[in-house]
Amino acid sequence: MSGMATYTILLDPDPQDGGYTVTVPALPGCVTEGETVVECIQNAEEAIRLYLDDLHDSGEPIPEEKIVPQAITVTVAA
Repeated sequence: MSGMATYTILLDPDPQDGGYTVTVPALPGCVTEGETVVECIQNAEEAIRLYLDDLHDSGEPIPEEKIVPQAITVTVAA
């Protein structure tokens, strides 16, 4: 497999245990975690490489991220 692909990762903080859960919206089931943002990025890069290698090895197409996810904060009365 060769070439480059760019994917958005989402970091979801874990207020109880600390650290983050990391997901890749364009790659369903590609999930990792990390204690710091830097660790999350490193772990996500490795998880994405392994995910893409698995797709390549099984002859499946490599997904492209066509729409970049957006995070928006809204405030409502509670």
